[in-house]
Amino acid sequence: MSLEAFLDALRADRSLADNVVSWTSTPGRNGSYAEFPDRVPQALRDVLKERGITRLYSHQAAVCSHALAGRDTLIVTPTASGKSLAYNLPVFSSILTDDPDKRPTALYLFPTKALSQDQVAELHSLATALGDEIGCHTYDGDTPPDERRIARDRCDVLVTNPYMLHVGILPNHARWVSFFRRLRYIVVDELHHYKGVFGSSVANVLRRLVRIANHHGGRPIFIACSATIREPARHFERLTGRTPALVDVNGAPSAERHHVFYNPPVTVPALGIRARAIDHVRKLARQLMQHEVPSIVFGRSRSRVEVVTKYLRDSARELGIPESKVATYRGGYLPQLRRDIEQGLRGGSIRMVAATNALELGVDIGALDAVVMMGYPGTVASYFQQAGRAGRRSGISLSLLVGTSVPLDQFVLTHPERILSGLSESPVINPDNPILLAQHLKCAAFELPFRCGDPFGSSAEAPELLKWLASEGGVLLERGDRYHWMAEAYPAQEVSLDFVDPDSFVVLDVKDNTSLGMVARSDAATTIHKDAIYQHQGEQYHVEKLDWDGRRAYARAAQVDWYTDAETETKVSVLTEDERMETAAAIEGRGDVHVTTLATVFKRIRFYTHETLDSGAIQLPPEELDTTAMWFALSEEVIVAARLRDGSRSGAVPGIAYLLRGLAPIFVRCSPADIKGFGEFENDHFQRPVIMLMDAVRGGVGLAEVFFERRRDLLSAARDAVARCPCEIGCPSCIGLNRGGRESKDAAQAVLDVLIAWGNTVPEQCLEVR
Repeated sequence: MSLEAFLDALRADRSLADNVVSWTSTPGRNGSYAEFPDRVPQALRDVLKERGITRLYSHQAAVCSHALAGRDTLIVTPTASGKSLAYNLPVFSSILTDDPDKRPTALYLFPTKALSQDQVAELHSLATALGDEIGCHTYDGDTPPDERRIARDRCDVLVTNPYMLHVGILPNHARWVSFFRRLRYIVVDELHHYKGVFGSSVANVLRRLVRIANHHGGRPIFIACSATIREPARHFERLTGRTPALVDVNGAPSAERHHVFYNPPVTVPALGIRARAIDHVRKLARQLMQHEVPSIVFGRSRSRVEVVTKYLRDSARELGIPESKVATYRGGYLPQLRRDIEQGLRGGSIRMVAATNALELGVDIGALDAVVMMGYPGTVASYFQQAGRAGRRSGISLSLLVGTSVPLDQFVLTHPERILSGLSESPVINPDNPILLAQHLKCAAFELPFRCGDPFGSSAEAPELLKWLASEGGVLLERGDRYHWMAEAYPAQEVSLDFVDPDSFVVLDVKDNTSLGMVARSDAATTIHKDAIYQHQGEQYHVEKLDWDGRRAYARAAQVDWYTDAETETKVSVLTEDERMETAAAIEGRGDVHVTTLATVFKRIRFYTHETLDSGAIQLPPEELDTTAMWFALSEEVIVAARLRDGSRSGAVPGIAYLLRGLAPIFVRCSPADIKGFGEFENDHFQRPVIMLMDAVRGGVGLAEVFFERRRDLLSAARDAVARCPCEIGCPSCIGLNRGGRESKDAAQAVLDVLIAWGNTVPEQCLEVR
């Protein structure tokens, strides 16, 4: 039994093969090699030789040479191409050859704990083999207090994550004086992971890190690694403020790989409803299990991963396979459980694992042969990261993408070449978002006073924000030429790296006043309003009271067979028009907007049947957001051409907004949660129908600007999605359900046709509609 046998069975089984929309094979390739740079000491070469490494891949040698010469360096090569050795070489070479009393230190920054633990194990192994007392330590939330003290006192290589650096290390830098004084290397792995709000926050954390290192006498350089992304050097510059030496020619060999794109069949043609992806994943994974193919199944949510694990274990039991060979891996597990699963995968005792993207990054999980993705993971880089988890040590591998009904998945499945080309989306960050920047200036001022004129990365806005923070009622004290922190609060604890606004609500169980969980303020009005059903660990809790000002919700366990779903009304006011172009079809522009969202009513909906039982009113204040947006304000000619005033055809306007939001991540590296879509037939500012895409973060992180630049590509993708969708009245794959039926879908097609056809014409050159 083997992967080849599974592929043959897949081709032969028409019930499965008929759903394959693309099958691409990439042949293996030979490697390109180079000798060790002269400055790599013989002791390190000998240890690597014992491990079978007598020469380097060409990209490893290039990275090592650049870093040892003191250059900021960026390596962009695929998963499993040996990037870890590329940055470990210059770090260990410097530690071994410099004065033992002054030898340099290195800080390794990984986005997840799992990746940190995996890498520090390799560092320990290398240090032990060298026989030198090189201190390699992890410092994160799982590190015991005694080990933290050892790390501070005797660390040469410190492995951590952005969260611990932000809240645990930088605010306490006085305890790390020796480490920061000798800091020579900052290694940032998985650079492509730092995007949107998180990436913008991490860029500011790196500004604080360099500021503290310089204060103590350290002059570090950056070594960063990334999967293939658009304009990687530019992203490196935005994140670090430095210009790198770019190494992007892969010298590693690769094995034969099959990329299979699979689309479950349409089961209700009129509604465009497809068979559930999870059911087809279950069938395919069962066959992989039957053919004894070590595999990983990726899901986009924790709940979906838990459900598919139950299916896999049921299949294992039916096939006579021990259930212990099937595991789940996701965030929220205790550290030891994560380590046990990773070891089981490496050792072969676990043969199939269902995982979230927590296993997407470079944790060593051994010799898996197949990857099944339950839905497109969101970006080209993530697709290849997940695909690269298979075939790391074998001669043939499989990547099998099973699509869902959402617009992004359906676009990918009809344009597989866009993914397989390997050209990723542009990561977008905005470290100078004024709200986010102000938060990190507070953290930086707590760590070290600012002198007037001190730089903070490349930010031009920092001086004015420091003045504002020192104004009456502020948290800084301006004395002489310095700004000092004067508040009692510990600012880093109040600043989240994932969200600009740290404000959140706690949900309490009224039975014993214990905490059930936290809810972001932006979600509170729709999820924990009075009489809402709050779901926790598969159990239902009835919200009896919401203390809006106190940020607390009080809930009681309830045995009910229904859940609640809230409806909102959104109003968008255009504040500024920073860019404007008027065509025959629309006013196309971007600028600042004020978004008001009001939760209005909630419905009680029965589980499984999804029937609405009744509804109730929500009495809460509106949520307000100042952000950036791009828009199409449709002309009267488009209204007439698409007959938007006829019947229910006006539903095309919010339907197109829904579709554009769904497709946007294919062009910009972001999550759907980073974007808001909005469409209304009569906008107050323009006095005409408006379709908008908005940045979901206060102040924006630059997404609206990129959307505006790529609006033609977005419109073309949306038109193609509507034209290709087999539904008759609108569905989740195109303009969404309940948008007005057949008339709305026809109108959406017409609007998109005209926006594209007239996009380069002025109003006086209006074309006739066919």
